[in-house]
Amino acid sequence: MPLNEDELYMQMALDQARKALGEGEMPVGAVVVCGGRVVAKAHNQVERLRDATAHAEILALTAAMAHLNAKYLPDCTLYVTLEPCSMCSGALYWGKVGRLVYGAADEQRGYAHLHCPLHPKTEVVSGVLEQDARKLIQQFFKERRK
Repeated sequence: MPLNEDELYMQMALDQARKALGEGEMPVGAVVVCGGRVVAKAHNQVERLRDATAHAEILALTAAMAHLNAKYLPDCTLYVTLEPCSMCSGALYWGKVGRLVYGAADEQRGYAHLHCPLHPKTEVVSGVLEQDARKLIQQFFKERRK
């Protein structure tokens, strides 16, 4: 069965998450799409950069804004493998991101669980390729416990 558009871009985000996993990072990947074009890709780099704010979403949004020379992204979609945390939901809010698509929910640190707002105009789609995203997270924690 062919992938729909959200699944196609989520696959790209999963590729970024796999890259993070290979680098010993929490396996979260993000892709920003505007007008049917990928304008930014990123993965978590918290350990590499020794920067607690170097989440995939923040890095991808920053790169997208630089690429588009814009401080707001109302016509863009952020694809991310794990539900954004409160910090990242704040970045989505202030960046006025038009659409958020994420894979696995984060029942402990996710923005919905913590009641963090997104911009009122942001459309949210959850659960896209959720099992694939969840498997990467589980693999990460399994390897850390060894």
